[in-house]
Amino acid sequence: MKLTVVGCAGSFPSTESACSSYLVEADGYRLLLDMGNGALGELQRHIGLYDLDAVLLSHLHPDHCIDMCGYFVARYYRHEGGRAGAIPVYGPVGTEQRLLTAYGDVPHEACMSEVFDFRTLEPGSFSLGPFTVFTDRVNHPVEAFAFRVEHGGSAVVYSGDTGPCEAINALSKDADLLLCEASFTYGKEDIPDLHLNGLEAGQIAAGARAGRLVLTHIPPWTDPLTNLRDARSVYDGPAELAHAGAVYEV
Repeated sequence: MKLTVVGCAGSFPSTESACSSYLVEADGYRLLLDMGNGALGELQRHIGLYDLDAVLLSHLHPDHCIDMCGYFVARYYRHEGGRAGAIPVYGPVGTEQRLLTAYGDVPHEACMSEVFDFRTLEPGSFSLGPFTVFTDRVNHPVEAFAFRVEHGGSAVVYSGDTGPCEAINALSKDADLLLCEASFTYGKEDIPDLHLNGLEAGQIAAGARAGRLVLTHIPPWTDPLTNLRDARSVYDGPAELAHAGAVYEV
């Protein structure tokens, strides 16, 4: 599998990165995990507009899904060859209505479903192209999911947004790469069921025996080096900060 960090900023885009979006590729199949603010433009640095095969949306906060509105425009109003075919879009309950509401002045209420095949996420597993996807609900103020994507004996895990919970621990077990949010600073923020700090991300990676830890979704007010130091204090495997354009072969 090839994992490309399209965007990794937390809460809103930074000067260095769009918000959450991660491209996973194998056997010619292209799967996107989230499409937050600014991600659609950055995605075009890596693949063509119409090269995506499926999208997984971890939850419906704008920094994880809002550029799907722009992507609707690109697929619905495509001038060459007419509308793009509908690709699977997996998301929490109400994904289609949330995107329709965000877009506003749509041609008609069913227009997005002409280019997006909306499917509702549930805990469990399913096949998607060459991938097996495992998903479970995690702790966040809205319905939110983490993903484990497996192919050819390797596994990439994406935490989405979550506070500490057993679901992310279980999904991360023996992952080759754990892409884990670390929005908070240990000893500074203590808000239950919202986000992880660097120390907690490191503890998850250590407990899961993950092969590599990549910290992501760090907002501008959080010092990333502090979070990386805290993660490394409890996890002795390779640990680093996500950055836009980073590529990992798993």
